[in-house]
Amino acid sequence: MIISRDDPAAARLVADIFRTGGVAVLPCDTIYGLVGPAPESEPRIRKIKGRGERSPFLMLIGDESWMSHYTDQPLPSPLAPFWPGELTLLFRARGSGGAVAFRLPRDPWLRSVLSLTGRPLFSTSVNRSGEPHLWRIDEIVNRYEGEVDAIVTAGDLPEAAPSTILDLTAKPYKVVRQGKVVIPPSIIEESGRV
Repeated sequence: MIISRDDPAAARLVADIFRTGGVAVLPCDTIYGLVGPAPESEPRIRKIKGRGERSPFLMLIGDESWMSHYTDQPLPSPLAPFWPGELTLLFRARGSGGAVAFRLPRDPWLRSVLSLTGRPLFSTSVNRSGEPHLWRIDEIVNRYEGEVDAIVTAGDLPEAAPSTILDLTAKPYKVVRQGKVVIPPSIIEESGRV
């Protein structure tokens, strides 16, 4: 199913797909993402993506409070101005000793999808593992139309950069991937002294 993001029913249609465990391609603040409900869509997203079982997916959340099921680490106050936004944060995972990644989107349409779905969504860039992300909507449709339940179109995204990934489990914080958001060096330096 191809859906225009401008369709007034688009957010509801996509949320219905997610509530039944489906997977879709969506515009996600920065680039197109392969998105599905956490945790049940993970095997299908991995198969579509061609991604190994060890690399985790980030979770899109509708509200900071959604993190409490997964981590007991709070959002550091110096980073609050960057959320919502194009910043993915790695927190300590509750109980496992590993990490869990969250992004609170800025885009109102994507936030409405999350609100209607009522739960976190896994997200990863639209591409096969090891290949550049796709930004031409025609190419995305040609490659993924038969593999996902819906593709939401918002045109080509040629200037898009992925989200910045910041590891909050490291002291000082560590930039894992430099993307659209630039974290001031003073915040990173201060995190090593706390």
